[in-house]
Amino acid sequence: MKTIMISIRLLTAMTIITGIIYPFLILVLGSTFFPLKASGSLIEFNGNIRGSELIAQNFDNIAYFTSRPSASNYDPLPSTGSNLGPTSHRLKNNIDSIKKSYTSFNKLVWNIQIPADALFSSGSGLDPHISLENALLQVQRISDARRFNEAKREQLIKLTYGILEKPFAGFLGEPVINVLKLNIELDKL
Repeated sequence: MKTIMISIRLLTAMTIITGIIYPFLILVLGSTFFPLKASGSLIEFNGNIRGSELIAQNFDNIAYFTSRPSASNYDPLPSTGSNLGPTSHRLKNNIDSIKKSYTSFNKLVWNIQIPADALFSSGSGLDPHISLENALLQVQRISDARRFNEAKREQLIKLTYGILEKPFAGFLGEPVINVLKLNIELDKL
């Protein structure tokens, strides 16, 4: 009986510590020291919340940069990759289909080298970043859709380079562009 009482007290104490005190402490510390991150890293434009800088969105309008493919159709609840292996025929068919859609949507020739982030979803299916190469392949389509002249097109290219995020710690990974931030800056042009 003594062991059962000790177990019940320990369960109660750990439930209070890990279920109430710890989450509350993390909430207070996060809200105090990292208010933007603690509130979901939401991006506001013209008084409206446009999304989170941490979660990809589906931009299928020809006048906007598109995000990388998503295995979960940009739904954050079941965030997931495709889990298809390199020898999967289904993966090859999906990639061929995505490449055909990407080249057609961006009016590119079929045999052009397409960056991997334009063909493959991320591990979570919600990565909000694309590579510089992916963004630059989309510039002509966007310029045509928005009827940009050559000067405005050059301004768009400079904007793309200007919003480029450096690799983490200066050397981990590659430079990337947040698609939501880029599209908001595009609307400001």
